[in-house]
Amino acid sequence: MRRLLSLALALVGLTLFAAAPAGAHTRSETHSAWQVAGSTVHLQFTMPDIEAKRLADPGQAMPSSAKMAAYLTKNLGVSAKEGACKLTEPARQVTAAADYTRFEFTFACPSDQDIVVSSHAFFDIVPTHTNFAQIQTADGRFFEQLMTIDKQSLPVSGAAAESDLAKANFLDYVRMGIMHIFTGVDHMSFLVGLVLISKRLKDLTFVITGFTVGHSITLGLAVTGVLRPHAEFIDALVALTIALIGAENISVSTHKPAIVALATGGMLLAMTVLRLMGIGTLPVLLLFGAGLFTANYLMVSGHLRDAAKLRLVVTVVFGLIHGFGFAAGLLEEKIPQSRLFQLLFGFNIGVEIGQLTLVVGLSLLVYWLMKLKLTLPRPIVVDVCASALVCVGMYWFIQRSF
Repeated sequence: MRRLLSLALALVGLTLFAAAPAGAHTRSETHSAWQVAGSTVHLQFTMPDIEAKRLADPGQAMPSSAKMAAYLTKNLGVSAKEGACKLTEPARQVTAAADYTRFEFTFACPSDQDIVVSSHAFFDIVPTHTNFAQIQTADGRFFEQLMTIDKQSLPVSGAAAESDLAKANFLDYVRMGIMHIFTGVDHMSFLVGLVLISKRLKDLTFVITGFTVGHSITLGLAVTGVLRPHAEFIDALVALTIALIGAENISVSTHKPAIVALATGGMLLAMTVLRLMGIGTLPVLLLFGAGLFTANYLMVSGHLRDAAKLRLVVTVVFGLIHGFGFAAGLLEEKIPQSRLFQLLFGFNIGVEIGQLTLVVGLSLLVYWLMKLKLTLPRPIVVDVCASALVCVGMYWFIQRSF
Protein backbone atom coordinates (compact mmCIF):
# COMPACT_ATOMS: atom_id res chain seq x y z
CA MET A 1 0.00 0.00 0.00
CA ARG A 2 2.82 2.42 0.90
CA ARG A 3 4.54 1.88 -2.44
CA LEU A 4 1.31 2.30 -4.38
CA LEU A 5 0.67 5.51 -2.47
CA SER A 6 4.14 6.78 -3.37
CA LEU A 7 3.61 5.89 -7.03
CA ALA A 8 0.28 7.70 -7.01
CA LEU A 9 1.92 10.75 -5.44
CA ALA A 10 4.52 10.93 -8.19
CA LEU A 11 1.94 10.48 -10.95
CA VAL A 12 -0.35 13.13 -9.45
CA GLY A 13 2.62 15.48 -9.23
CA LEU A 14 3.42 14.86 -12.89
CA THR A 15 -0.15 15.57 -13.90
CA LEU A 16 -0.43 18.76 -11.86
CA PHE A 17 2.84 20.20 -13.15
CA ALA A 18 1.97 19.25 -16.72
CA ALA A 19 -1.36 21.01 -16.38
CA ALA A 20 0.23 24.12 -14.90
CA PRO A 21 0.39 27.15 -17.20
CA ALA A 22 3.64 27.60 -19.04
CA GLY A 23 4.94 30.56 -17.10
CA ALA A 24 8.57 30.22 -18.06
CA HIS A 25 10.49 33.02 -19.72
CA THR A 26 10.83 32.64 -23.47
CA ARG A 27 14.33 31.74 -24.63
CA SER A 28 15.84 33.37 -27.69
CA GLU A 29 19.32 33.60 -29.19
CA THR A 30 21.26 35.60 -31.78
CA HIS A 31 24.88 35.70 -32.91
CA SER A 32 27.33 38.57 -33.40
CA ALA A 33 30.85 38.56 -34.84
CA TRP A 34 32.95 41.65 -34.06
CA GLN A 35 36.30 42.29 -35.77
CA VAL A 36 38.48 45.14 -34.49
CA ALA A 37 41.00 46.60 -36.92
CA GLY A 38 42.66 49.62 -35.31
CA SER A 39 39.97 52.23 -34.80
CA THR A 40 37.53 50.45 -37.15
CA VAL A 41 35.10 47.77 -35.97
CA HIS A 42 33.28 45.45 -38.37
CA LEU A 43 30.17 43.61 -37.19
CA GLN A 44 28.08 40.79 -38.62
CA PHE A 45 24.84 40.29 -36.70
CA THR A 46 22.91 37.09 -37.43
CA MET A 47 19.44 36.22 -36.17
CA PRO A 48 17.17 33.24 -36.82
CA ASP A 49 13.97 34.12 -38.67
CA ILE A 50 12.02 33.06 -35.59
CA GLU A 51 13.71 35.94 -33.74
CA ALA A 52 13.29 38.39 -36.61
CA LYS A 53 9.53 37.71 -36.56
CA ARG A 54 9.38 39.36 -33.15
CA LEU A 55 9.97 42.68 -34.95
CA ALA A 56 7.06 42.24 -37.37
CA ASP A 57 3.93 44.35 -37.21
CA PRO A 58 0.64 42.60 -36.35
CA GLY A 59 -0.54 40.56 -39.34
CA GLN A 60 2.93 40.45 -40.91
CA ALA A 61 4.82 37.16 -41.25
CA MET A 62 8.22 38.86 -41.35
CA PRO A 63 9.35 42.47 -40.84
CA SER A 64 10.76 44.38 -43.78
CA SER A 65 14.51 44.58 -44.27
CA ALA A 66 14.35 48.32 -43.58
CA LYS A 67 12.59 47.77 -40.26
CA MET A 68 15.10 45.14 -39.14
CA ALA A 69 18.00 47.39 -40.15
CA ALA A 70 16.52 50.35 -38.26
CA TYR A 71 15.99 48.28 -35.11
CA LEU A 72 19.49 46.84 -35.14
CA THR A 73 21.09 50.20 -35.92
CA LYS A 74 19.34 51.63 -32.85
CA ASN A 75 20.40 48.77 -30.57
CA LEU A 76 23.95 47.95 -31.70
CA GLY A 77 26.90 50.19 -31.05
CA VAL A 78 30.59 50.70 -30.33
CA SER A 79 32.36 53.28 -28.19
CA ALA A 80 35.98 54.27 -27.58
CA LYS A 81 37.78 56.33 -24.96
CA GLU A 82 36.98 59.60 -26.75
CA GLY A 83 33.32 58.82 -27.38
CA ALA A 84 30.82 56.92 -29.51
CA CYS A 85 31.88 55.33 -32.80
CA LYS A 86 29.88 56.23 -35.91
CA LEU A 87 28.56 54.06 -38.71
CA THR A 88 30.47 54.62 -41.92
CA GLU A 89 27.44 53.55 -44.00
CA PRO A 90 23.89 52.29 -43.38
CA ALA A 91 23.41 48.69 -42.24
CA ARG A 92 23.60 46.26 -45.15
CA GLN A 93 21.76 42.94 -45.40
CA VAL A 94 23.99 40.14 -46.68
CA THR A 95 23.55 36.49 -47.63
CA ALA A 96 22.88 34.11 -44.74
CA ALA A 97 22.01 30.44 -44.28
CA ALA A 98 18.42 29.32 -44.78
CA ASP A 99 16.05 30.55 -42.05
CA TYR A 100 18.56 33.18 -40.89
CA THR A 101 18.96 36.90 -41.56
CA ARG A 102 22.31 38.70 -41.40
CA PHE A 103 23.31 42.36 -41.41
CA GLU A 104 26.75 43.96 -41.67
CA PHE A 105 27.88 47.16 -39.94
CA THR A 106 31.15 49.14 -39.98
CA PHE A 107 31.94 51.58 -37.15
CA ALA A 108 34.65 54.25 -37.23
CA CYS A 109 35.93 55.18 -33.76
CA PRO A 110 37.74 58.34 -32.60
CA SER A 111 40.66 56.16 -31.49
CA ASP A 112 41.63 52.55 -30.89
CA GLN A 113 41.79 52.95 -27.10
CA ASP A 114 39.28 51.39 -24.65
CA ILE A 115 36.93 50.07 -27.33
CA VAL A 116 33.64 48.65 -26.01
CA VAL A 117 31.08 46.81 -28.16
CA SER A 118 27.40 46.76 -27.16
CA SER A 119 24.28 44.87 -28.16
CA HIS A 120 20.89 45.80 -26.69
CA ALA A 121 18.91 44.04 -29.42
CA PHE A 122 15.98 41.83 -28.33
CA PHE A 123 16.56 42.33 -24.60
CA ASP A 124 13.66 44.80 -24.60
CA ILE A 125 11.44 42.09 -26.16
CA VAL A 126 12.73 38.95 -24.43
CA PRO A 127 14.56 39.63 -21.14
CA THR A 128 16.15 36.14 -21.19
CA HIS A 129 17.59 36.68 -24.68
CA THR A 130 21.23 35.60 -25.20
CA ASN A 131 23.64 36.90 -27.82
CA PHE A 132 26.59 34.65 -28.61
CA ALA A 133 29.42 37.10 -29.37
CA GLN A 134 32.71 36.29 -31.09
CA ILE A 135 35.35 39.00 -30.93
CA GLN A 136 38.64 39.24 -32.83
CA THR A 137 40.86 42.02 -31.52
CA ALA A 138 43.34 44.16 -33.43
CA ASP A 139 46.29 42.13 -32.12
CA GLY A 140 44.81 38.88 -33.46
CA ARG A 141 43.35 37.54 -30.20
CA PHE A 142 40.03 35.73 -30.51
CA PHE A 143 37.53 35.12 -27.73
CA GLU A 144 33.89 34.23 -27.27
CA GLN A 145 31.40 35.46 -24.69
CA LEU A 146 27.69 35.44 -24.00
CA MET A 147 25.88 38.77 -23.86
CA THR A 148 22.83 38.81 -21.59
CA ILE A 149 20.47 41.42 -20.19
CA ASP A 150 22.90 41.91 -17.31
CA LYS A 151 25.95 42.10 -19.58
CA GLN A 152 25.10 43.96 -22.78
CA SER A 153 28.53 45.58 -23.29
CA LEU A 154 31.96 43.99 -23.69
CA PRO A 155 35.29 45.85 -23.39
CA VAL A 156 37.57 44.54 -26.15
CA SER A 157 40.64 46.74 -25.66
CA GLY A 158 42.28 48.51 -22.74
CA ALA A 159 42.62 47.45 -19.11
CA ALA A 160 38.90 46.75 -18.70
CA ALA A 161 39.06 44.12 -21.45
CA GLU A 162 41.23 41.77 -19.39
CA SER A 163 39.20 38.70 -18.47
CA ASP A 164 38.79 37.62 -14.85
CA LEU A 165 39.55 34.11 -16.11
CA ALA A 166 42.83 35.30 -17.61
CA LYS A 167 43.86 36.87 -14.28
CA ALA A 168 42.79 33.84 -12.23
CA ASN A 169 45.23 31.17 -11.04
CA PHE A 170 44.79 27.39 -11.03
CA LEU A 171 43.22 27.33 -7.56
CA ASP A 172 40.70 29.96 -8.70
CA TYR A 173 39.63 27.62 -11.51
CA VAL A 174 39.24 24.77 -9.00
CA ARG A 175 37.20 27.03 -6.71
CA MET A 176 34.94 27.98 -9.63
CA GLY A 177 34.22 24.31 -10.32
CA ILE A 178 33.38 23.64 -6.68
CA MET A 179 31.04 26.62 -6.48
CA HIS A 180 29.38 25.58 -9.74
CA ILE A 181 28.19 22.42 -8.01
CA PHE A 182 27.11 24.05 -4.75
CA THR A 183 25.27 26.91 -6.47
CA GLY A 184 23.61 24.70 -9.10
CA VAL A 185 20.38 23.38 -7.58
CA ASP A 186 19.59 21.24 -10.63
CA HIS A 187 23.00 19.53 -10.60
CA MET A 188 22.76 18.90 -6.84
CA SER A 189 19.26 17.45 -7.29
CA PHE A 190 20.56 15.01 -9.88
CA LEU A 191 23.39 13.89 -7.58
CA VAL A 192 20.86 13.29 -4.79
CA GLY A 193 18.99 11.01 -7.19
CA LEU A 194 22.19 9.07 -7.90
CA VAL A 195 22.73 8.54 -4.17
CA LEU A 196 19.15 7.33 -3.74
CA ILE A 197 19.37 4.78 -6.55
CA SER A 198 22.64 3.32 -5.24
CA LYS A 199 22.14 0.67 -2.58
CA ARG A 200 25.82 -0.34 -2.50
CA LEU A 201 29.10 1.52 -2.65
CA LYS A 202 29.83 -0.36 -5.89
CA ASP A 203 26.62 0.99 -7.46
CA LEU A 204 27.46 4.54 -6.37
CA THR A 205 30.96 4.20 -7.82
CA PHE A 206 29.51 3.07 -11.16
CA VAL A 207 27.07 5.97 -11.53
CA ILE A 208 29.49 8.66 -10.35
CA THR A 209 32.14 7.34 -12.75
CA GLY A 210 29.71 7.40 -15.66
CA PHE A 211 28.55 10.90 -14.79
CA THR A 212 32.16 12.13 -14.52
CA VAL A 213 33.18 10.66 -17.87
CA GLY A 214 30.15 12.17 -19.60
CA HIS A 215 30.40 15.72 -18.28
CA SER A 216 34.19 15.85 -18.74
CA ILE A 217 33.78 15.13 -22.47
CA THR A 218 31.15 17.74 -23.24
CA LEU A 219 32.62 20.37 -20.92
CA GLY A 220 35.79 20.25 -23.02
CA LEU A 221 33.95 20.18 -26.34
CA ALA A 222 31.75 23.17 -25.43
CA VAL A 223 34.48 25.39 -23.98
CA THR A 224 36.83 24.75 -26.92
CA GLY A 225 34.02 25.56 -29.37
CA VAL A 226 33.90 22.14 -31.03
CA LEU A 227 30.21 21.80 -30.12
CA ARG A 228 27.85 24.63 -29.28
CA PRO A 229 24.36 23.32 -28.44
CA HIS A 230 21.33 25.52 -27.88
CA ALA A 231 21.34 26.63 -24.24
CA GLU A 232 17.57 26.29 -23.88
CA PHE A 233 17.68 22.66 -25.04
CA ILE A 234 20.38 21.82 -22.50
CA ASP A 235 18.51 23.54 -19.64
CA ALA A 236 15.42 21.49 -20.42
CA LEU A 237 17.31 18.21 -20.79
CA VAL A 238 19.14 18.74 -17.48
CA ALA A 239 15.75 19.06 -15.81
CA LEU A 240 14.55 15.90 -17.58
CA THR A 241 17.50 13.90 -16.21
CA ILE A 242 16.44 14.88 -12.69
CA ALA A 243 12.90 13.65 -13.32
CA LEU A 244 14.19 10.42 -14.87
CA ILE A 245 16.51 9.54 -11.98
CA GLY A 246 13.57 10.11 -9.63
CA ALA A 247 11.26 8.02 -11.81
CA GLU A 248 13.79 5.19 -11.91
CA ASN A 249 13.97 5.20 -8.11
CA ILE A 250 10.18 4.84 -7.97
CA SER A 251 10.19 2.16 -10.65
CA VAL A 252 12.73 0.07 -8.72
CA SER A 253 11.03 0.67 -5.37
CA THR A 254 7.47 -0.16 -6.48
CA HIS A 255 8.43 -2.95 -8.92
CA LYS A 256 5.97 -1.40 -11.38
CA PRO A 257 8.20 -0.14 -14.20
CA ALA A 258 5.45 -0.39 -16.81
CA ILE A 259 3.24 2.20 -15.07
CA VAL A 260 6.13 4.60 -14.45
CA ALA A 261 7.42 4.18 -18.03
CA LEU A 262 3.94 4.75 -19.45
CA ALA A 263 3.43 7.88 -17.36
CA THR A 264 6.77 9.54 -18.18
CA GLY A 265 6.85 8.42 -21.82
CA GLY A 266 3.23 9.46 -22.26
CA MET A 267 3.98 12.90 -20.83
CA LEU A 268 6.75 13.46 -23.38
CA LEU A 269 4.57 12.11 -26.18
CA ALA A 270 1.85 14.59 -25.20
CA MET A 271 4.40 17.41 -25.34
CA THR A 272 5.45 16.16 -28.79
CA VAL A 273 1.85 16.45 -29.98
CA LEU A 274 1.63 19.98 -28.51
CA ARG A 275 4.83 20.93 -30.35
CA LEU A 276 3.35 19.68 -33.62
CA MET A 277 0.46 22.07 -32.91
CA GLY A 278 2.96 24.92 -32.52
CA ILE A 279 3.04 24.99 -28.70
CA GLY A 280 6.46 24.88 -27.07
CA THR A 281 10.04 25.49 -28.16
CA LEU A 282 11.85 22.14 -28.10
CA PRO A 283 12.23 20.30 -31.44
CA VAL A 284 9.72 17.54 -32.19
CA LEU A 285 12.45 14.94 -32.73
CA LEU A 286 14.08 15.79 -29.42
CA LEU A 287 10.81 15.37 -27.51
CA PHE A 288 9.86 12.18 -29.34
CA GLY A 289 13.35 10.73 -28.92
CA ALA A 290 13.39 11.62 -25.22
CA GLY A 291 10.01 9.95 -24.73
CA LEU A 292 11.12 6.79 -26.55
CA PHE A 293 14.39 6.63 -24.60
CA THR A 294 12.67 7.28 -21.27
CA ALA A 295 9.98 4.63 -21.69
CA ASN A 296 12.41 1.96 -22.87
CA TYR A 297 15.08 2.70 -20.28
CA LEU A 298 12.62 2.59 -17.37
CA MET A 299 11.14 -0.66 -18.65
CA VAL A 300 14.56 -2.31 -19.08
CA SER A 301 16.09 -1.09 -15.80
CA GLY A 302 12.93 -1.99 -13.91
CA HIS A 303 13.13 -5.63 -14.99
CA LEU A 304 16.87 -6.14 -14.45
CA ARG A 305 17.95 -7.81 -11.24
CA ASP A 306 21.18 -5.77 -11.19
CA ALA A 307 21.03 -2.63 -13.36
CA ALA A 308 24.31 -1.12 -12.07
CA LYS A 309 26.24 -1.64 -15.33
CA LEU A 310 23.36 -0.33 -17.41
CA ARG A 311 23.25 2.78 -15.20
CA LEU A 312 26.95 3.30 -15.85
CA VAL A 313 26.18 3.70 -19.56
CA VAL A 314 23.08 5.82 -18.98
CA THR A 315 24.79 8.15 -16.52
CA VAL A 316 27.46 8.75 -19.17
CA VAL A 317 24.63 10.03 -21.39
CA PHE A 318 23.24 12.13 -18.52
CA GLY A 319 26.76 13.41 -17.84
CA LEU A 320 27.11 14.52 -21.46
CA ILE A 321 24.03 16.70 -20.99
CA HIS A 322 25.17 18.14 -17.64
CA GLY A 323 28.62 18.87 -19.10
CA PHE A 324 27.09 21.41 -21.47
CA GLY A 325 25.32 22.89 -18.44
CA PHE A 326 28.65 23.21 -16.60
CA ALA A 327 30.14 24.96 -19.65
CA ALA A 328 27.39 27.60 -19.69
CA GLY A 329 28.90 29.44 -16.72
CA LEU A 330 32.34 29.57 -18.33
CA LEU A 331 30.96 30.79 -21.65
CA GLU A 332 29.63 33.91 -19.93
CA GLU A 333 33.24 35.00 -19.44
CA LYS A 334 36.08 35.66 -21.87
CA ILE A 335 37.87 32.35 -22.12
CA PRO A 336 41.68 32.82 -22.31
CA GLN A 337 42.78 30.54 -25.14
CA SER A 338 46.39 30.47 -23.91
CA ARG A 339 45.27 29.01 -20.57
CA LEU A 340 42.50 26.78 -21.87
CA PHE A 341 43.98 23.48 -20.67
CA GLN A 342 44.68 24.86 -17.20
CA LEU A 343 41.15 26.28 -17.03
CA LEU A 344 39.48 23.03 -18.08
CA PHE A 345 41.65 20.88 -15.83
CA GLY A 346 41.17 23.08 -12.76
CA PHE A 347 37.45 23.63 -13.30
CA ASN A 348 36.87 19.91 -13.85
CA ILE A 349 38.79 19.02 -10.68
CA GLY A 350 36.65 21.55 -8.81
CA VAL A 351 33.47 19.98 -10.16
CA GLU A 352 34.69 16.54 -9.02
CA ILE A 353 35.58 17.85 -5.56
CA GLY A 354 32.17 19.49 -5.30
CA GLN A 355 30.17 16.45 -6.32
CA LEU A 356 32.26 14.03 -4.22
CA THR A 357 31.88 16.33 -1.21
CA LEU A 358 28.12 16.37 -1.70
CA VAL A 359 27.86 12.60 -2.21
CA VAL A 360 30.17 11.70 0.69
CA GLY A 361 28.51 14.28 2.93
CA LEU A 362 25.06 12.86 2.24
CA SER A 363 26.29 9.30 2.83
CA LEU A 364 27.94 10.24 6.14
CA LEU A 365 24.83 12.11 7.25
CA VAL A 366 22.66 9.08 6.57
CA TYR A 367 25.14 6.80 8.35
CA TRP A 368 25.22 9.12 11.39
CA LEU A 369 21.42 9.31 11.55
CA MET A 370 21.20 5.53 11.29
CA LYS A 371 23.62 5.15 14.19
CA LEU A 372 21.42 7.47 16.26
CA LYS A 373 18.31 5.58 15.13
CA LEU A 374 16.81 8.82 13.80
CA THR A 375 16.07 7.62 10.27
CA LEU A 376 12.90 6.35 8.66
CA PRO A 377 13.04 3.04 6.78
CA ARG A 378 15.06 3.45 3.56
CA PRO A 379 12.14 2.57 1.22
CA ILE A 380 10.03 5.42 2.66
CA VAL A 381 12.88 7.95 2.35
CA VAL A 382 13.63 6.84 -1.23
CA ASP A 383 9.97 6.97 -2.28
CA VAL A 384 9.33 10.44 -0.84
CA CYS A 385 12.58 11.96 -2.13
CA ALA A 386 12.22 10.32 -5.55
CA SER A 387 8.65 11.60 -5.87
CA ALA A 388 9.91 15.10 -5.09
CA LEU A 389 12.64 14.78 -7.74
CA VAL A 390 10.10 13.67 -10.36
CA CYS A 391 7.80 16.59 -9.60
CA VAL A 392 10.55 19.21 -9.48
CA GLY A 393 12.34 17.81 -12.53
CA MET A 394 9.20 17.70 -14.66
CA TYR A 395 8.18 21.17 -13.51
CA TRP A 396 11.54 22.58 -14.59
CA PHE A 397 11.44 20.59 -17.84
CA ILE A 398 7.97 21.82 -18.79
CA GLN A 399 8.78 25.38 -17.71
CA ARG A 400 11.97 25.43 -19.77
CA SER A 401 10.21 23.82 -22.74
CA PHE A 402 7.70 26.62 -23.15
